[in-house]
Amino acid sequence: MNLFDVYPINDVTIVKAKGSYVWDDKGEQYLDLYGGHAVISIGHTHPHWVKRIEEQLEKIAFYSNSIKIPLQQELATKLGKVSGKEDYQLFLCNSGAEANENALKMASFHNGRKKIIAFNKSFHGRTSLAVAVTDNKNYIAPVNESDNVIFLPLNDEQALEECFKENVKQISSVIIEGIQGVGGINVADVSFLKKIRSLCDEYGAVYIADSVQCGYGRTGKFFSHDFAGVNADIYTMAKGMGNGFPVAGIIIAPHIKPKHFQLGTTFGGNHLACAAALAVLEVLEEEKLMGNATLVGKYLRDELEAIPELKNVRGRGLMIGFDVPEELKALKKNLLWNQKIFTGEAKPNVIRLLPSLALKKRDAEQFIDSIKEEIALLQETAN
Repeated sequence: MNLFDVYPINDVTIVKAKGSYVWDDKGEQYLDLYGGHAVISIGHTHPHWVKRIEEQLEKIAFYSNSIKIPLQQELATKLGKVSGKEDYQLFLCNSGAEANENALKMASFHNGRKKIIAFNKSFHGRTSLAVAVTDNKNYIAPVNESDNVIFLPLNDEQALEECFKENVKQISSVIIEGIQGVGGINVADVSFLKKIRSLCDEYGAVYIADSVQCGYGRTGKFFSHDFAGVNADIYTMAKGMGNGFPVAGIIIAPHIKPKHFQLGTTFGGNHLACAAALAVLEVLEEEKLMGNATLVGKYLRDELEAIPELKNVRGRGLMIGFDVPEELKALKKNLLWNQKIFTGEAKPNVIRLLPSLALKKRDAEQFIDSIKEEIALLQETAN
C-alpha cells in the first residue's frame, strides 16, 4: 500500500529532537524555527513533558468520557489560571479543525442561527464547517460549499458593520484568527477585534476567537485576541496545547449553557492528552515562556526590519512573517539546505517563523546571520 500523496515532502527524515533542534537519520543537526506548524510550544521532548506522559502511560492511557477523568478538571483549572479565563468552561477534543467545528456548532445551538462571518485569507481547518469558513477554494469540496458563510475583508470595520445591518438576527457567529497563520501572518487590528465584540453584543452573535495557531502564549499573551482587551465568547485551541501530542479544546463563556449530547468526542480529553497538556501549561508558567516569546520575538523583528531586502516584517511574539521579493524566492529553500534551518511559508512569497517559545536568543542570532549570508549569496549569484 502507498501513502496517499497529499503533501509536497522535503527529503529529510528526522529521527531525534531536543529543544529548538532536530537531527536527521544522517546525524545532521537543524535549527527548527517552524515547530511543525507552530505545534512545538515548549521545545522538542522537554523532559517534564516526557516525564508527565511516561508516568501517565504507566497508570492508564485511555478510557472513554463515560467515566470521571480527574485530569480533565485539573487541566481546566490550570488552563483557567494561566489564560486568565477562570470562569469559562472547557470542552476537550483532538485537533484545531475539530475545535473550530465544535465552536461553530455551539454558537449555532446557542442562538439558533445559521450565518457565519469569516474573513479573506482565513484558515480554520479541513473538516466540514471548518473548511467552509476557510478562504481557499483548493480545500473546499463541492459537498463543503455553504450559503451560510459570508467572507469579508480583514480589518474592514465598515464592511463588518454593513454586513450585520444587512443580516439582522441572522448572524450566528464571527470567527477570526487573532493573527492569520496560513494566510500569511496578517494581524487583526485591535480596533477591529473591539468592533467585532461590540457588534456581536449588539446583534446577539457569538465571537469565536480562533487561537489554534496564534494562541497558547505564542504572541506573548496567552491569546493574541487579548491584545484588544476584550473577551471572546469561545476560544479555540490546539497545536501548541500538547507540544506534539494531539490535543485540542474550546473554552466557552459562562453565559453559553451546555446541554447533554450537543457535543461529544471519543478520544478528546483522554488521560495521556491531559497529561501532555498539563505539562505544557506547567512549563509555560515555570519557565516564563510567554515573556521569552515577547523578548526574543522583538529581537527577531527588529533585526529582520533592518535587512533592507525583506519587506513588511509583521507579527507578535514568536509568530512572525515577512515578504520575500521575487529575486530572493529561493531563500526558504536555501535556508533549509545550506544553513540547516527549518522555516515555514505562505504562498506566494512569505516566510513564516513559528519556533518553540523557549527559543534562545543565541539561536535567533544564528538565524539572522544565516539569512543575511543567504541573501548575499543569492544577490551575488544574480549578478
